[in-house]
Amino acid sequence: MNDELAVVQTIDFITPVVNDPYDFGQVAAANALSDLYAVGATPVFALNLVGFPVRSLPLAHMEQIMLGGAAKVAEAGAVIAGGHSIEDYAPKYGLAATGVVHPDRLITKGGGRDGDVLFLTKPLGSGIITTALDQGLTDPELEARIVALMTALNQGASQAMVKVGATACTDVTGFGLLGHLHEMAKASGLAATVDFSRVPVMPEALPLAHKAISNGTRNNHRYVAEFTQWSQAITDAQQLILADAQTSGGLLLAVPAEKRMAMAKALKAARCLCFQEIGYLTKGEPGHLRVQGDAAR
Repeated sequence: MNDELAVVQTIDFITPVVNDPYDFGQVAAANALSDLYAVGATPVFALNLVGFPVRSLPLAHMEQIMLGGAAKVAEAGAVIAGGHSIEDYAPKYGLAATGVVHPDRLITKGGGRDGDVLFLTKPLGSGIITTALDQGLTDPELEARIVALMTALNQGASQAMVKVGATACTDVTGFGLLGHLHEMAKASGLAATVDFSRVPVMPEALPLAHKAISNGTRNNHRYVAEFTQWSQAITDAQQLILADAQTSGGLLLAVPAEKRMAMAKALKAARCLCFQEIGYLTKGEPGHLRVQGDAAR
């Protein structure tokens, strides 16, 4: 808009990934806001996007979905300014969200540099676990933990990366960790290495990896094979974890190696649910990924 203000707009909506309508509204809103946090922007307002089967589900469910979304937007310090709804065969909810950022502090996918270290701020496995939830393979305690994970805003991680000076960032959602890392590395003109033994993973996800895999995750796995070199130590289940289609995942950010301690300190101060250094960017064919690790994990 001018030398000191840039406006960032994003749109995202999803079908239910959890059973409770209020929780679904929170997850969908947190997921939509993540695109703003990934570039270092501060959410200002959002518009509701709702599709709902009014003839087969009670309107009270739609009310709870929207209340959940409004609560999460309020937690982000923004407001719901309106929206639009349509009749649909299945529930859908999300946001068209608007944020602001100083142009000099905008962080993109393509700013990574050779030698930058990679941090991930939420554990992987939400796609596998929510698929297992849909299949009746989980218990209420696990459902509560995965809801807490997906409804956690990436606000603190975003503020930390802006403060320390990340060079590149993306949120980890439908393309899985490796799909989004491929985008970041390619946009930065670099390759990347990931150490699976350092990647945070929900402990229940690995045992479920061959029982509860969504079509999105299988498509991701086939896609990343085109540019990924797997260590022989990496199992099929671990490959699926790295390709798992996440909902409201964490931020994947790159930071100069000399700032790794400052970044870890800032993420800890921001009380991120989880943060871990998982690899690095390096010279090589743009977008090429190498995965190493310990099969004993």
